[in-house]
Amino acid sequence: MYSEEFYRIALSSIEGYGIATMKKMLQLSGSATNIFTKKDLWMSHVRKRAKSVPFPRISDELRRSVDEELRLMEKNGVRQCFYLDKEYPYRLKNCSDGPVAFYYKGEDGFNASRLVAIVGTREATEYGRSAVRKLLSELKDSGVATVSGLAYGIDTEAHARSIEYGLTTHAVMGCGLGTIYPNQNRRLAEQIVEHGGTLLSEYSYATPPDRLNFPRRNRIVAGMVDAVVVVETALRGGSIITAHIAQSYNRDVFAFPGSVFDPHFEGCHALIRQNVAALLTSGKDLLEMMNWDSRPRTVQTSLFVDLTEEEQQVVDLIRSNGEILIDQLSVSLPAFTPSKLAALLLCLELKGVIVCKPGKKYAMQNG
Repeated sequence: MYSEEFYRIALSSIEGYGIATMKKMLQLSGSATNIFTKKDLWMSHVRKRAKSVPFPRISDELRRSVDEELRLMEKNGVRQCFYLDKEYPYRLKNCSDGPVAFYYKGEDGFNASRLVAIVGTREATEYGRSAVRKLLSELKDSGVATVSGLAYGIDTEAHARSIEYGLTTHAVMGCGLGTIYPNQNRRLAEQIVEHGGTLLSEYSYATPPDRLNFPRRNRIVAGMVDAVVVVETALRGGSIITAHIAQSYNRDVFAFPGSVFDPHFEGCHALIRQNVAALLTSGKDLLEMMNWDSRPRTVQTSLFVDLTEEEQQVVDLIRSNGEILIDQLSVSLPAFTPSKLAALLLCLELKGVIVCKPGKKYAMQNG
């Protein structure tokens, strides 16, 4: 019998399973260990839906691979965050294609109250870099933490300026944690961890950089935050992908404008024109639009509102939290499907009981 940690890494390493299938297997079995050792807990349900799903087993090759991964993790201070862990990012948990597990080095600040992704072109202009500096200098002491991809250009500027202005920053990598890419950012990666941030990747420790990995990591960038800020981008590129993924996750998306004569900003202008992103010019704008600088509302809610039992469950949860993201509501109320929860929230808004704030947060109307 192997440890739960062993089975978790083994599950992350085997092929032939989609993310949705593995999550269903985990929900039915309760642990990675049970997936391998108590197949009757999940087999009939999953095989009924997909007869081609293979049965997981620990081959000699897989055992050696997992043992090596565990050795490298221990040697280099790397941990794994698993779908069933309480530390797993709650924002990411409700993204259907969120990873079953990822590896990280540093602090586990994935559930900070205010997380913003800052993305943009690798070929950053001085205007783009100045926009990052302006944004982050104005977010100083706001409680915001940042997320980016450790790439050249805007990503590098976002991480470096976050550290300069005292903001925690997290880097989502498109390779294993054993390789810092680009190599010129090796010292920056060390500083991210030294200043309370995190390096994280869904890839095993020795996975080299691959161009196919980077678009995939963008879904993690978009899924683990409250909002995505696109600083500078052409019409094509990873930042555009990240913005559209964020929109599909119901995240707030913002974009900085630039000169209409500069192709470096054609992507930002397109996002704004298509109503994918709201125009942003400063950190103050972001705080206002995300309602992170607002004062408590004083609107009086009706004292006598008839609520159904299901509506009362939602209200009790919102009241106990003060403000709560829809992703947190979904995790805390697993009996409600996303469509059912959305319908309940809409009814409660129409009744004047709750209010939806920027950032997809819900609060009591008189809160």
